[in-house]
Amino acid sequence: MDVTRGGPEGASHAVSAIDPAVLARRWWIMVVLCTSLMIIIVGNTSLNVALPTLARELDASATQLQWMVDAYGLIFAGLLFTAGTLGDRFGRKGALQIGLLIFMAGSLLAAFQGSAEGVITGRAVMGIGAAFVMPSTLSILANVFPPHERVRAIAIWAGIAGGGAAIGPIASGFLLQHFSWGSVFLVNIPIIIGALVAGKILLPTSRDPEQARLDVIGAALSFAGIVALVYAIIEAPGNGWASTETIVLFSLAAILLTAFIAWERRAKDPMLNLHLFRDRRFSVAAGAITLVFFTMFGVFFLITQYFQGVLGYSAWTAGLSQGPIALMIMFVAPQTPKLANRFGNNVVVAAGLGCVSVALIYLSRWGVDAHYWQLLPGMLVLASGMGLTMSPLTGSIMSAVPLGQAGVGSAMNDTTRELGGALGVVVLGSLMASRFSTSIA
Repeated sequence: MDVTRGGPEGASHAVSAIDPAVLARRWWIMVVLCTSLMIIIVGNTSLNVALPTLARELDASATQLQWMVDAYGLIFAGLLFTAGTLGDRFGRKGALQIGLLIFMAGSLLAAFQGSAEGVITGRAVMGIGAAFVMPSTLSILANVFPPHERVRAIAIWAGIAGGGAAIGPIASGFLLQHFSWGSVFLVNIPIIIGALVAGKILLPTSRDPEQARLDVIGAALSFAGIVALVYAIIEAPGNGWASTETIVLFSLAAILLTAFIAWERRAKDPMLNLHLFRDRRFSVAAGAITLVFFTMFGVFFLITQYFQGVLGYSAWTAGLSQGPIALMIMFVAPQTPKLANRFGNNVVVAAGLGCVSVALIYLSRWGVDAHYWQLLPGMLVLASGMGLTMSPLTGSIMSAVPLGQAGVGSAMNDTTRELGGALGVVVLGSLMASRFSTSIA
């Protein structure tokens, strides 16, 4: 069952020839896109090691700390489909640059707050900006690289997306070691300004040539349904998975998402073409990415808590200890096109998922008395497996979507990552809390 075979994009996804001037600067465009992507990916995980500092400085409760982390992901995931569609409709370059400006405003807002509520608000604004940035980076990439280079470009993008998640704790740990907690947000500002200036000069304008009407009802239903689902996942550990509140929230999410599917099936210009799910490259790859990011974000969360809470590492040391994960992902992911050409995409993806499984089994065998060097082999194998899967699965999703609707394909790819990550943190975090309570008793 060849679920990851990329089709001949140039044949099935007919688009106008790439402008020679754009083609000549495509790798400089790639630098701008990867810088923009790194900003928002780091923003997703950078707060993990800062939580003890924020609890102390702002007298934040456990619930407030949770929402500092989750406000970003909640808004980010909820808006991805809408933002991707708007980028396809009105222009991807504009969506990217507006997203960076919103992200910068949210960073400034969060950095100068004296209360937990203010930081939560700033993080929510950052999530709005991130929702416009992430799908735009992948959709622009898909439209500026010719088919024979597109696989390699997507592999680099996937490596940055995966490695950036591990770089977040390292960067914030270093900043907390030398500066106040506001520096975790302020460090974004000069990088964003550089990306805005370079993007203004280098990025081409592109949009869906068919200019389909905006699916307002579909956008509203997708936002409400995804937000309800992520909110239910976030609140379930506190309320109890079988509580009335949790059941009501999951039921509401199911109703809204069912209404979204029903609307999209009958809409003349649907925001998400549900026929894409008949293509196994699209549907199976989306499911696999969800599982990979479930593992990634869940393990990052657990390892960060273990390094600081059990081994007693400082924020900087805890972040630095995750450096090998980032380096391994960013090294392995760009190599996958060569491996896929030699062994086939299915073999590469299967090997990657196998590495992830072996690593999880290895890590599960250690207790609270484990040392860093005992955990490191499992971390490296885990990172290798993630690096092997991200590029082929991302390319599989994008190859199943017409290039004119690259923003929607990118949004689908990004939404599965965010939902998988949210589930990973909540489910593994809930298991950890349950185990902790039982052990203390």
